[in-house]
Amino acid sequence: MRAGGVSRTFNPVLLSQKARGYAMPMMKKTENKSQTSLHNESTSTPSSRETYQLGSLGSTLRAALASREARSIKRRLPEPSVLGKQSLIDFTSNDYLSLSTSPLLRTRFLQKITAKDIGQILGSAGSRLLVNPDAHHRLERRLENILSRPSRNEFDTPQVGILFNSGFDANMSFFTCIPQPGDVIILDEYIHASVWDGVRASRLAQDCVKTFEHNSIESIRAVLDRLLNVIPSDTSSASIAERLHNGSSSLFIAVESLYSMDGTLAPLREINKLLSQLFPRKNAYLIVDEAHATGIYGPPSRPGCGRVSQLGLDGGLGSPVGVTMREMDNGEECRVLARLHTFGKALAGSGAILLTTPLLTSYLINYARPLIYTTALAHPNVVLVDSAFDLMVEGETEQLSTHLLALSAYLANLLQTELDKTQISPEIVCLPPHLLSPTLSRSLEASSLSSNHHDLSSPSSSSSSAPLHPPTPIMPLLTPHPRPLSAYLLTLGINARPITWPTVPRGKERVRVCLHSGNTKKDVEALVSGVVEWARGWTEQMKEKDQNVVVVDSLQTQSKL
Repeated sequence: MRAGGVSRTFNPVLLSQKARGYAMPMMKKTENKSQTSLHNESTSTPSSRETYQLGSLGSTLRAALASREARSIKRRLPEPSVLGKQSLIDFTSNDYLSLSTSPLLRTRFLQKITAKDIGQILGSAGSRLLVNPDAHHRLERRLENILSRPSRNEFDTPQVGILFNSGFDANMSFFTCIPQPGDVIILDEYIHASVWDGVRASRLAQDCVKTFEHNSIESIRAVLDRLLNVIPSDTSSASIAERLHNGSSSLFIAVESLYSMDGTLAPLREINKLLSQLFPRKNAYLIVDEAHATGIYGPPSRPGCGRVSQLGLDGGLGSPVGVTMREMDNGEECRVLARLHTFGKALAGSGAILLTTPLLTSYLINYARPLIYTTALAHPNVVLVDSAFDLMVEGETEQLSTHLLALSAYLANLLQTELDKTQISPEIVCLPPHLLSPTLSRSLEASSLSSNHHDLSSPSSSSSSAPLHPPTPIMPLLTPHPRPLSAYLLTLGINARPITWPTVPRGKERVRVCLHSGNTKKDVEALVSGVVEWARGWTEQMKEKDQNVVVVDSLQTQSKL
């Protein structure tokens, strides 16, 4: 049910009920339970036969799940839903440009998939090393040209693309294969789980894997300083510092251009410049995961190509950095060795392409097990991805991304205004620090106004302020009570999921809001209203609880007297 059709009276009893079943949307009571509910019950309550058959294994697994249940971190599948037909306002999917319900994309896909000369339609017939379908090959060559800036001269390193079934497979392949023994990897502490898993399965020694504080150039510099200037005295082999100085070992810094849980943007240009300055032997590289930025960001001439392109780092390893000729003439070289673009978020498909050098591509084809030992992407998916890039190249998605980012700025402004107005404590719910610093920035919102979208002008009380951090489609609502907040929003017909440990660090719990081009100003206002109402009700509930504790303590003291 949409937000406008539900009473918004705060009910702590209802809230507690929802908090226990936060993953299930509001459903009408019926005699027959849904298949998902039955499935969840059967998996959470093992039968006596299952208990007997599994023995000690079952006991161990049940104990682990019971522990998660007791700590309120047990994962469950949500109710089945169909994008575009669900009754809830969607603030949870990664369908940022709302292309999954786009009639334009559907029409383009059907035209291509039913063309008389298409040849193969279904499946892919096996691994890419057994069968190399023409559609896959053509998509790789096309995306190399779309996602990369043309080379300025013959000395630029060309960029080659290779398809993977998922971004997870691509990251696992790269980090298990490319870094060689003795090399060093430095990871942003919030890097995606697929990178962590790839690094753990790599051939690197434990002391060659370092982390830095999220998006902190100062922290990166400190880590690099320790690596380059501290030479261990307790080893007879060449130290890490010596190997990095003489170029016999390589260093990789891995980041996401847009972080999926925090909505923060990596300082790519600053990291690139640091690597150029500190590694004159050119043995330091930047690896960028563009999963959540693809389709949304890009330079003016090539919107949607990602943050790497937007910042002028897409010319290939060793190419000049910059978007304009004036920038490129400053002499800074690109140190981006590889970047990953996925298709399953803003582009409404699945799979990914990894862009890197010809040598590394050849190495991955020979050693990347997730590529070698799996069936390639099915042909219809390749056609769908190709159709989505048609819309991007033709400029159809640019208006969608502009509206999306303006909607994000509007949400941040409105929510912070309402939280300040109602004096909600940050200990109840708040925006993250990178969205709290105001600055004069009305131009971004004004530029998105069109007859096809709602007016996104800021609320009157903060019409001249906007977040200092550039808008992104991901906005975390930090709260130590993410499940109750998410459950309350569900009662209003709003779907925004709670995120807790182990997905995010302890103490960083939140309700993650993912915005979409299909969302409206009214959707955002309903979300803000729901968050503020919940926070006010929760605050009152806590005050009453504290008062009751005081009364009980007073009565106990009097009885002792």
